[in-house]
Amino acid sequence: MSYGASSALQSAVFQKLTSDPTLSGLVGTDIFDALPNGTLPETYVLLGGEVVVDASDGTGDGAWHRFTVSVISDQAGFHAAKSVAAALSDALVDADLVLTRGRLVALNFFRARAQREDTGDRRRVDIVFRARVDDT
Repeated sequence: MSYGASSALQSAVFQKLTSDPTLSGLVGTDIFDALPNGTLPETYVLLGGEVVVDASDGTGDGAWHRFTVSVISDQAGFHAAKSVAAALSDALVDADLVLTRGRLVALNFFRARAQREDTGDRRRVDIVFRARVDDT
């Protein structure tokens, strides 16, 4: 197994999301790897956690990466958050990402969860993607 390409995958995902015109049209530059200090935007995208399992075989090292990208919104109802979530899903599913280490073999939607947070004023959509990376 190799965890070596994890950082490269995260960087490529971040680059893809920040350069996607549809997503930028919805949230501008409010796509974060870490929350900024100060007041948060009304709607933003946040890269989240990751679970990695071995996918090595006789041809070399590799891993399956399950990573979460979240949409958080203070807008009423789920419509705004789900619209952003759809745009980020469209940007990532089957994307041809170039990694600085390893090679992306596949990038697919795995699951999503939409929920209210706090007192019900905030909406959150967590989308989990599954990526297969060869690190040989």
